[in-house]
Amino acid sequence: MKLTVIALKLITSALVALLLTCNVNAQEAQLNGANTAWVLSSSALVLFMTLPGLALFYGGLVRSKNVLSILMQCFSIAAICSIIWLVLGYSLAFSEGNGFIGGFDKVLLASVAKDDLIGDIPEPLFMLFQMTFAVITPALIIGGFAERMKFSAVLLFCSAWAILVYAPITHWVWGGGWLAQLGLYDYAGGTVVHITAGVAALVSAIMLGPRKGFPKAAMMPHNMTMTVTGAGMLWVGWFGFNGGSALAANGDAAMAIIVTHIAASMGAITWAAIEWRKFGKASALGAVTGMVAGLGTITPASGFVGPGGALVIGLLAGIVCFYATVYIKQKLKIDDALDVFPVHGVGGILGTLLAGIFSSTSLGIFSGYGYAPGNETMLDQLGVQALGIVAIFSYTAVVSWLLFKVVAKLTDGLRVDIEQEVTGLDISEHEESGYSL
Repeated sequence: MKLTVIALKLITSALVALLLTCNVNAQEAQLNGANTAWVLSSSALVLFMTLPGLALFYGGLVRSKNVLSILMQCFSIAAICSIIWLVLGYSLAFSEGNGFIGGFDKVLLASVAKDDLIGDIPEPLFMLFQMTFAVITPALIIGGFAERMKFSAVLLFCSAWAILVYAPITHWVWGGGWLAQLGLYDYAGGTVVHITAGVAALVSAIMLGPRKGFPKAAMMPHNMTMTVTGAGMLWVGWFGFNGGSALAANGDAAMAIIVTHIAASMGAITWAAIEWRKFGKASALGAVTGMVAGLGTITPASGFVGPGGALVIGLLAGIVCFYATVYIKQKLKIDDALDVFPVHGVGGILGTLLAGIFSSTSLGIFSGYGYAPGNETMLDQLGVQALGIVAIFSYTAVVSWLLFKVVAKLTDGLRVDIEQEVTGLDISEHEESGYSL
């Protein structure tokens, strides 16, 4: 009798444990409506950054004869890179593969059902959110070759670049690749987005050469109202860029948005203050450029630092990116037309390094939220951050250079001829005008 009672108790305990385990697993696999709604909203915000945010920001910075070409390039890249991401890019970035590249399991979302989850949000939504990043990154590059590159060459280069540069590096950092395994800190794209776009823009500016008249002729923005409007859209959209990268409507997302806003504000103030001191006046162009520098610099650190760290990051972004812009254009004479490398590239590098410092939990009011597994000291984390920067910078530079060489062959040269450049790309490439006054 006693044996029977003991056996029944053991069976009952086992069943209870099994039911509890099943309940826990069910809870883990359950879709979270709040998180899903937040990431849906964030996806819209990040796409809003490209269309119309970046398009207007860049469009206002070029001369009036090239404004439509910039808008067309942003619009076309958004369309083409969305298709590329669906067909191949997402699979290469986020499916099972090796340390360097993913596989082909998720081509056209073949193995992804609408109810499959990544964490507690639908995987199709995760794919959509990541698609908006895959759209804005090549769109950033066009600032490096603005006003002088053939439209056909732009489309070919950005399409190939999305597959051969963006997808592999995304896998390295966010898809379980070798840098993710080392514990690299890049919360929302300091390496994946800003360093890759900045380096590709720098390579393009060097390979195409300067615009006719650079650096002697003044090439002022034709519509600062448009640029400031676009900058405001970028600032708002960046809340989804960094806050949405938490993939949850929680304190991580809230803190990421707070530090994003603080760094943007401090970057704008710092850049404007430097101009005021050097030239006696603060410009709208300087304020919005400093704001973008602050945003790009905080991006990799946004999930790992607190408000004190963000304040310092924004300050350093304004100073370092300002003088990088001066050095690139005035000392090196490189015509990175819209300052993509000194703002995004340098900002991404700076922010990636600072993430390794201000994520420390031992900096008092400037403390962040600790280190990745296996990187228990600041020096360890800085070593991983530096390795990631060097690897991504080098890979992007080499592959971008090779792609430009191949595209030049396929399009009979990357650059429009002098007559077309003088006329403007709106007419010479699209037979349309941005303005009919």
